[in-house]
Formats: sequence, C-alpha cells, structure tokens
Amino acid sequence: QVQLVESGGGLVQAGGSLSLSCSASGTFGGLNRMGWYRAAPGGQRELVATISTGGDTIYDDSVKGRFTVSRDNAKGTVSLQMNNLKTEDTAIYYCNVFVYGTRQTFWGQGTQVTVSS
Repeated sequence: QVQLVESGGGLVQAGGSLSLSCSASGTFGGLNRMGWYRAAPGGQRELVATISTGGDTIYDDSVKGRFTVSRDNAKGTVSLQMNNLKTEDTAIYYCNVFVYGTRQTFWGQGTQVTVSS
C-alpha cells in the first residue's frame, strides 16, 4: 500500500514563492514518475510538473521558468519549488506517482495553494 503525504501549501501574495513536498510510504519499485497535478476551483485536475526516476522532467507551459520539480529517489520524496506565483496558480495541488511497469497511479490528499493579488 502506497501513501503520499503532501505538505507546504498556504497563502502567498502574487510574485511570492512557496515550496511543496510529498513523501511516499510503501514501495513502488521500478521505473516511475513522481510529480504534481492541480485542480483550480470548479476545474479539472491538470498536470503541473512530473519527473522520472532518471530525472527527466515535464512541465505545463503555464509554469515553465517559474516552477521546478525535483525528487530524492533514496528518500521517496518529490518537491515543487514555485516562484513568481500568479493568482491563476491558486488550486489544490496533488502529489502523484505513476508506475510504468504495473501502470498503477497513486494520489495524495491534496494541499491548498492560494495566491492573492
């Protein structure tokens, strides 16, 4: 059983920074991607950034140059550094793990990020 626990959300003014962290318990061996998705109020969950076991990253165009995703394979953690935040970044941010071999997907409970103008 894999559990993902996020931390680091909160309220910040536009132009500010926040860092999110996600810790995974349990085992999900093999090649995988860890990362972040978000759901704005009334919106669907969408990709923010993911990173593979080998360090290959994918970013949504809206966050390129502002957000940085990283992971620590030994600790089973993934982080998201968010700089120059905009009001449109306001959303619930979810940690995600996708395991290529078993095609399993795991989700965290979500953490709220609110950016005020």
